[in-house]
Amino acid sequence: MAVQQVTDTEFAAQLAENEKVVVKYYADWCGNCRLFSPKFKRMSESEDFKGIAFLDVNAETNPEARKAANVTNLPFFAVFRNGELVDTVAASKEEAVTALIHKLN
Repeated sequence: MAVQQVTDTEFAAQLAENEKVVVKYYADWCGNCRLFSPKFKRMSESEDFKGIAFLDVNAETNPEARKAANVTNLPFFAVFRNGELVDTVAASKEEAVTALIHKLN
């Protein structure tokens, strides 16, 4: 499944439509966020994470989505199951994000 760029208006709907969701919060000025984008895209296409929705949210322009995960740093990742926040991590290491996503299984 491809990474979907979402705004505050689409965020709640995505959480409602998908049982398992991983969100990458980023900002345009964040170098580590940009560097992680290809890894996040590759993860979204992996068979290991089939059935999980991957969302990209600009933390600066979407305050409601940012509040849903209590974003403290960037890049910031959050996993949701059935619309409920499961866990978060502020990291730019692929291993940390993979471990976070595995909490959805």
